[in-house]
Amino acid sequence: MEHRTSLSPLLAAIRADLRSRRASRVSRKALERELASYTSPSEQNELDAILLRADPRAAAEIRSIIQPRRLTW
Repeated sequence: MEHRTSLSPLLAAIRADLRSRRASRVSRKALERELASYTSPSEQNELDAILLRADPRAAAEIRSIIQPRRLTW
């Protein structure tokens, strides 16, 4: 029985990590869909201006999403 007890915190940590990763994927997919709506040159320029004022880490994440899409246009 002790073996099961010692695994319980480990399993709880693994489940919490999986929930966190799943939530991150869902959030990123929602962000990708939202950024896909910026299609016109003026909208893209506005987004670029916003990113210049944004937190550098967040801006880098957004740029990593929009850059590959812009290369295909």
